[in-house]
Amino acid sequence: MNGTCQLISYIAPGAPATRRAADGNEPFLRPEIGFTPAWCRQHLAINFGERFHTDPAYRRDCVVKMRAELKRRFPGTQIGGIGRPDAPLDLLTGTYGACAVAAIYGVPIVYAENNWPNCAHDYLTDAQLARLEPPDLDRNPHFAQLMEQVEWIAAREGRVEGFINWQGVLNNAQRLRGEQLLVDVLEEPGKARHLFACVCETMIQGLRRLHERQRAGGVDVRFVTASNCLVNLVSPKVYRDLLLPFDQKLASVYGSLGIHNCAWNATPYLEAYAQVPGVGYIDMGIKSDLARAKALFPAARRAVMYTPMDAANKTMPEIEADFERMAREYAPCDVVIADLDAGTPDARVVALVELCKKFSASNRQLPGGA
Repeated sequence: MNGTCQLISYIAPGAPATRRAADGNEPFLRPEIGFTPAWCRQHLAINFGERFHTDPAYRRDCVVKMRAELKRRFPGTQIGGIGRPDAPLDLLTGTYGACAVAAIYGVPIVYAENNWPNCAHDYLTDAQLARLEPPDLDRNPHFAQLMEQVEWIAAREGRVEGFINWQGVLNNAQRLRGEQLLVDVLEEPGKARHLFACVCETMIQGLRRLHERQRAGGVDVRFVTASNCLVNLVSPKVYRDLLLPFDQKLASVYGSLGIHNCAWNATPYLEAYAQVPGVGYIDMGIKSDLARAKALFPAARRAVMYTPMDAANKTMPEIEADFERMAREYAPCDVVIADLDAGTPDARVVALVELCKKFSASNRQLPGGA
């Protein structure tokens, strides 16, 4: 079954933000709040090093602890998915952070006890790039290790809930090529296009294999996410000429694509994004032209990536003004407040949730409200 699937932001405990399918009953202004590994380590002494990402039994113990702590601190909320059932647990989301594709290509993962995994700065040379081909996933050590974890989760939980963060073509290419990629797109675009083609094919083959195994246990994932965190490092023309065709290819896999832009100003890229079929989700920073985004993507679930700095440091009247603008110009939408760090008061988190409830309850009175 192909077709556009509306998506929402999803932040599992101890994991960076990703997306999941919407159920159609989302609030007008829906908060999705997440914390850094440092926040979790401060409160629970969890070690987010290599074992967290390679040992699903240990990760399960950590997820249970994190869910219990979030329920204790934020009862009655959906933070960290704690409103969802305790069984089966999502033990997949967050595994390897954003490094899965780079690791498939042999880039070492650098783990940290209080942070997301990172990739070693082990970049492709010109000669290596010229010879590059998509790895054979049936013989790839990293992918084999991932699927071993998937089998453990299936045996323990009965089904494999969750998502691997496959990132996006530009993000993955940068992890493989480094800053030289930005030179390539300007001076030798053929090199960049070859690298983009390789990582796009790897993303598609990897997610198809994973989703096929998940469907065998009753978890039917029918969408792809393109994480374009680095898009503001290239011009709109470069995006249109070199990257848009790959986002369109990703969208064609299931007919539904989520586009993630971090908290960047996405305005210069909106017209090109509108050429991608089946956009079921799109996010951006609050400085973007939200009204234009709503007009271009009326069927998508939209989201603002509200920075943890703004959430922690702005006054509540300033935050309320921001939320009012989202509600008036952009909603129905998600307000994604990811990566809240240690030291963010619980009271501030609760206040953000309550502010979303306030605007959801009064949306019919807002000028331009849905």
